[in-house]
Amino acid sequence: MSVMGTPSRSGWRNPRIPPVSTSQRSEPSSLQSGLIQLEKEIDELDEEARRSTDLDSLQASRRWETLTQLAADPTRPEKKRLEKAAELSSKIKEYEEALLRQSQIAQLSGPSDRVLSTYRDYIEGNAWKGAYLPSIPIISGRAKDMLKEADDLVALRKPADEDILSKFLQDHWAFQSHKGTDPLDRTTIYKGRHITRIVSMISILFAAVLLVAAIISLYVVDNPTTKLGLVVAFTFIFALSIALLTNARRAEIFGSVAAYAAVLVVFISGNLGS
Repeated sequence: MSVMGTPSRSGWRNPRIPPVSTSQRSEPSSLQSGLIQLEKEIDELDEEARRSTDLDSLQASRRWETLTQLAADPTRPEKKRLEKAAELSSKIKEYEEALLRQSQIAQLSGPSDRVLSTYRDYIEGNAWKGAYLPSIPIISGRAKDMLKEADDLVALRKPADEDILSKFLQDHWAFQSHKGTDPLDRTTIYKGRHITRIVSMISILFAAVLLVAAIISLYVVDNPTTKLGLVVAFTFIFALSIALLTNARRAEIFGSVAAYAAVLVVFISGNLGS
């Protein structure tokens, strides 16, 4: 995963746009201000043409061919009107491209704590830090603090699994190796597919255990109140396991929990009052 960003240079922050840099935040606003000013200038030129007593100018306001023909004369006002129209078209295109870039940036997520701490450790030169030696940063000047503000950074590659269990295993995975030759690089390498397999196995095991354990418990217990309590307890545990073991969205969690609870209710509905 790669991380990019710049130090924070402004206290204001648009909550809808990831705060990557001040220049990126102000670009659409600057372009929009330029468009407003350009539209005002075009409106003034159009108003002058409407008030003109020149029949050619009046005709140019209604007929594009006349406008382009008269614009060939550098002394005619139509030349400036055509230039402003072309400038407006270019500005609109530039503004739309800026909006698309901001839309793509808004979809980027921030780096994980594990990745960010790795980058910081490398740039700050903490590998040299010991009992008698301070850390030796590999970057100096104003750029040395470029990773200080986590909110100013984005991850160029979104991790495949973002559930809590996957993050925990990534941070504490025992089977890691170091293959770098740089003494300042203490990055360790592991195979992500191993973690994915472990998480999948744990998820399948939890799903099976929760279903079988719930059915057996409800079959053994005779008290209706206790059965209802077990349904509530197992449903809560099932919902918690989905939240911890998967990256399911809220709607998916609600649907899965409702289906699980429905299975338990159907199982006990036949003899709940007995």
